[in-house]
Amino acid sequence: MGTVNYADLAHRIVDEVGGEANIATGTHCATRLRLTLKDTSKADTGAVEKLPGVITVMQAGGQYQIVIGNNVPKVYEELTRFTRIGGDDAASVDAPRGNILNRFIQLISAIIQPILWPLAGAGLFKAFLALATNLHWLDATSTTYAILNASADALFYFLPIFLALTAAKRFRANHVTAMALAGALVYPGIVALASSTDPVTFFGIPVVMTSYASSVIPIIIAVWLQGYLERFLARLLPDAIRNFTTPLIVLLVMVPLVLLTVGPLTTYAANGISAGVNAIFHFAPWLGGAIMGGFWQVFVLFGLHWGFVPLMMNDLATQGYTLLGGPLVAAVLAQAAATLAVFIRTRSAKRREVAGPAALSGMLAGITEPAIYGVNLPLKLPFYFGIAGGAVGGAIAAAGGSANNAFVFPSLIGLPAYMAVGNFTLQLIGSGIAVAIAFLLTLFFCPREEKDAAQAPVTGAATTATSPATATATADSAAGYGDAVVTAPVAGTPVPLAEVRDKVFASGAMGQGVGILPATGRIVAPVAGTVIAATRTGHAFGIKSDDGIEVLVHIGIDTVQMKGEGFTSGVTRGQHVAQGDLLALVDLSTVEQAGFDPTVVMIVTNSASLGAVRAVTGSTLAVGDPALLITAGAAEPVNA
Repeated sequence: MGTVNYADLAHRIVDEVGGEANIATGTHCATRLRLTLKDTSKADTGAVEKLPGVITVMQAGGQYQIVIGNNVPKVYEELTRFTRIGGDDAASVDAPRGNILNRFIQLISAIIQPILWPLAGAGLFKAFLALATNLHWLDATSTTYAILNASADALFYFLPIFLALTAAKRFRANHVTAMALAGALVYPGIVALASSTDPVTFFGIPVVMTSYASSVIPIIIAVWLQGYLERFLARLLPDAIRNFTTPLIVLLVMVPLVLLTVGPLTTYAANGISAGVNAIFHFAPWLGGAIMGGFWQVFVLFGLHWGFVPLMMNDLATQGYTLLGGPLVAAVLAQAAATLAVFIRTRSAKRREVAGPAALSGMLAGITEPAIYGVNLPLKLPFYFGIAGGAVGGAIAAAGGSANNAFVFPSLIGLPAYMAVGNFTLQLIGSGIAVAIAFLLTLFFCPREEKDAAQAPVTGAATTATSPATATATADSAAGYGDAVVTAPVAGTPVPLAEVRDKVFASGAMGQGVGILPATGRIVAPVAGTVIAATRTGHAFGIKSDDGIEVLVHIGIDTVQMKGEGFTSGVTRGQHVAQGDLLALVDLSTVEQAGFDPTVVMIVTNSASLGAVRAVTGSTLAVGDPALLITAGAAEPVNA
């Protein structure tokens, strides 16, 4: 396989299956290129199977599956270079899973994940800076404050530019072009137009301007569209001019397109919501408070909060206070409280490191981005509990007529601005109840995260159900049966490879191995080595041992179709693992309810170059027991 020209192989596969026009969709899993063909009769299966690098071909589940092995990502990558195939696939892209809401939340969380640490640090910086000015340790009109404020606020103000980079990586768009696109949205001239009272037009077309500073959704949508436009241009433009004309056309098209579409949609939606909520405050303040307290963070997420800012500013200018701001303390503190509960409850060191400073900056200064994007939104339930707490607390604060008489961030530091108007006691009670609801619901009802993969204990009697006797048996087996041992990645009942319900695995075309009907959902590394393949869906992993043994661990039969639901991956490609390290956690009931066979298949994919691979037979296997023995002799089963 090492001498295969993958670019040539990809072209020849397309030719032999009837050309690109005959391919409806294409993805790949750990070992197979999975094509959906419009007409399977146009595919020359015999010719495909003879191609260098192809192991075999099978058709199942409406897919034309070309078995290639661990190098299938290389073939797929080449395939995307010259065809339209290349949407989010289960193996190469961490595609969001579940219903639309879950997929949206996972998408936003994944895009923001790479900047979480800077976001948390900058949020804490802003919190301390706000505290210093409130305590009069620092003059807010001084040049020192201006420099420090720029240092703390730049990441938040120019957030679209940073998100453009992470979104471009996800949507396979050009990184620098995406950042230039985001830069145009926060360009000083564009920002000035958003605050101008003069009409804005683009070649005579009216442009409804809005502020894109600190926004999240507009740039993600823009980069998503950019990716499609770039792939279209890659097929259309000649090679000689493609490199420089593609970014030219993308910027020429996308910047005006975003300003002409996203801006108006956001503005109209924001204005409609803000006008409706403002009207509710006049006849049912408690209801308006519940809406503002519950959904303020949702409004911020979509950039709809900008519709409320002019109303708040107008209220402050004309009457000296704004009722719209009264419920916001509860909204912000509730989300921060939910984050604090996660900090206390989670076993994940990585999550705790984010949650601690995020909760502090949220409580202290009302900077909730690190809490929302780094903790609550990815975990979902804390975000929902924060909404619930904010709604109840906001309703109580609004019922007391609470309002702020200065434009401040709703936070503990900002509370003095709420003392002069309305019932301040109800404001404190409402905020306290909001904190209690979000904190307690998260603390008691949010599932407790397990330790990170790096924290997971390695092989041992107490942690992997491998007894001292088992460890001894492994050593004895290695000495008595062969030159190398591949241990069981999961506890369960061994199944002869020939009886596995997958024709390719059962045929031995991928290599010799064994199936294990799992008793638990904890899957560990069967050998020490480097992870050479790891599907983002968490259902399959390839490991090359330190001794050169290439092992495929495939969790379930055809479980790639589950798109990761029920699977939690514990490793990434390129990571070195010890035997017994966590590979993945799988909810076996979810797999079975989805109608899939949960059998874990373990294959030595380079069996032919190693000699005989013998499967250990017996009634049960514990984690770490010898499962495959590699020798130079005949391939016979070994009784456990």
